[in-house]
Order: sequence, then structure tokens, then C-alpha cells
Amino acid sequence: MTFALRWKHENLRLTMTLSLLSCAITFMFLVLLYGTATKSVSVVVNGQEQQVKTRAFVLQRLLDEQAITIGAHDRVSADLGAKLTDGMKITIDHAKPIRLTADGETKTVFTTGKTVQSALQELNIALGELDKVVPPLETGISEDASVQVIRVKKEIAEVNEAIAFETEKKNDSTILKGKEKVVQEGKEGVLTKTMEKVYEDGVLVAENVVNLEVAQEKVNKVVAVGTKAPVTVLSASSPDVDAVSKSGKTFNYKQVLNNVSLTAYSAGVASTGKDTDSPGYGKTYTGTTVTEGRTIAVDPKVIPLGWWVYIDGIGFRRAEDIGSAVKGNKIDVYFENESYANRFGTKYGYTVYVIGPKKPSED
Repeated sequence: MTFALRWKHENLRLTMTLSLLSCAITFMFLVLLYGTATKSVSVVVNGQEQQVKTRAFVLQRLLDEQAITIGAHDRVSADLGAKLTDGMKITIDHAKPIRLTADGETKTVFTTGKTVQSALQELNIALGELDKVVPPLETGISEDASVQVIRVKKEIAEVNEAIAFETEKKNDSTILKGKEKVVQEGKEGVLTKTMEKVYEDGVLVAENVVNLEVAQEKVNKVVAVGTKAPVTVLSASSPDVDAVSKSGKTFNYKQVLNNVSLTAYSAGVASTGKDTDSPGYGKTYTGTTVTEGRTIAVDPKVIPLGWWVYIDGIGFRRAEDIGSAVKGNKIDVYFENESYANRFGTKYGYTVYVIGPKKPSED
């Protein structure tokens, strides 16, 4: 009984072993049969697609069959050890070496990109809005091509410049001719320029003015230029300037006055404030008695008292009197007729020759 039981157990173990071995052999046969079956695989190399019939079990065997070499930088859509299946599509992109210059560094890199733009994207080279790329982004990639990324930056800066003031000259009749007086000091203005500076890879390549604004107006310098003729102090020793013929007489003169204005006066109340009973009635400042055809009132600073003059259109007259209203190039001519003197008014533009203490008719 012990023997029968032992035989039964051993027979069962043998049966189970044979069954397992049979299953393994069957499985291996099926695998071998499946792996060696002909499969149709689509292979796309650098965009070129072809259908391949193969009995290869894994991708690497297929690549070996087709003499397709995979470099370290090439891109394959499946792992080289991947098992092949019927209808499978394998994509292979061979990487090309290019010389890339960017951010101060030049190096050789590999890319499967077809254009400059796709290559930069693959290489994770970000472009700023103003950055430039040479050649352009749409250019196709060829082996050993050179690609340069130029970093462009713009800066805005304000610069102040001085605005030069000008000098204005204005005639001033209250200042002696030849003299000048500063009426207003000049002051420079300020011009603010807004400059746009363009840098390429840190180097300034352009500088443009984008705005101009006057921050402070200039103040011009104002200079008064004298036009007043200097008063010449005449004396008996003053030299004669020239000779002239007037009213049939030729005489020397020491000064000629142009644009002289003439007025008239009489000995009466209207001109002198005196009547016939007043002390000094009819007497001049020099003590002479007023005489028509001889006496005139002058500004002693212009014509010395006691000197003779010749007034164009009037004749010879002698400076014997003065008047509060007789200043500068102005002469008051004496007339006996008070009514005529009052009607005389003011006459302009006369030329007067200042002669000297002696009347030309006297020798």
C-alpha cells in the first residue's frame, strides 16, 4: 500500500511537469511564430516615408536591415528596443550640426529643426521682441550653417542742453552816441532732449532724438545803444570847421547843427510875463535890449551866449537870451510883433551854422 501511494504521487508530479513543459514549448513556438512573421512598417526618415516589409522583431533589427544609422543627437519616435508590430510607423529625424552664436558665446549644436525658427525653439533659445536673427527665422537649416542671435535693447534717456541767448541792441536817444548800457542781462535756456539709445549685444549702435522740449526759456540780453549827439562845448579857441557862403557872405563856422526847431517870442507878457512897466522889460539875459533881426534865445550848452549864428531861411542872429523851454537843438527867435510871435508856432528841420563871437560882416 505504501508503494502504490508513492507511485501515485510520483506519477502525478511527472504528469504536471510534462504539462508545464508542453505549455512552455507551445508558448515559445507561438512567440517565435509571431516574431518571425512578416510585418509592414512605415519608416519616415527626415520627412521621406517608405513602407518596409520585415520579419525583424525589434526596431534596432529593422534599422540594421535598412542600414539606417542613428546618431547621438538624432530623434527617433520609438525606443530602439521596442517590438515591431504590423502597421507600425517609425519617424526618424537626423540632427544637423550648426554653429550658434548667442548671448556672447559661439558653439556647435545639433538640431533636427527644418528652419532657423524651429531650430531655436528646439534648442530653447528664447527671443525678445526686439532681438534679431541672422539668417531670418524662415530660412531653411543646412548642415554646418551659422546662426546668430543678436540681443537688441532700447533705453530712453533725457539730456539737458543749454540754449544760447541772443543779444538785442536797441537805439536809445537818452544815451550819448557811442555809449552802450545793458538794460537786461541774458540768461541761457534749457532744452530737454529725450534720446532713444539702441544696443546690439551690449554695443551702442544708434542714438535718436524722439522728443524735444524747452524746459526753460532763454532770456535775451538787451543793450541800449546811445544815439544822442554829444554836446560840444564851444569856445573862442575852438577851431573853424569849414567855410560857407550865405546871403552873399562867405564865413567860417565852428559847428553845424542839423534838425534845429525854431519858435518865436516877444517882449510882452505872453512870452516873458512882463509888461512895459515891469523891471527889466525888454532886456535879455546878457543885458542887451531885445532887437528883431538880431536877438535869439538859445541853450547855452549848445550855442555860447554872445555868439553869432546863421539860420538857413532866417539869416544872421546873435545868442543873447535864454528860456526855460529852450533846450538842446532849439532856438527862440525874437520878434517885436507879439501877435506874429504867437502865430509863429514851431518850425522844424532848420540848419544852423555856429560862427563865433564876431559877426561875419565885421572884420
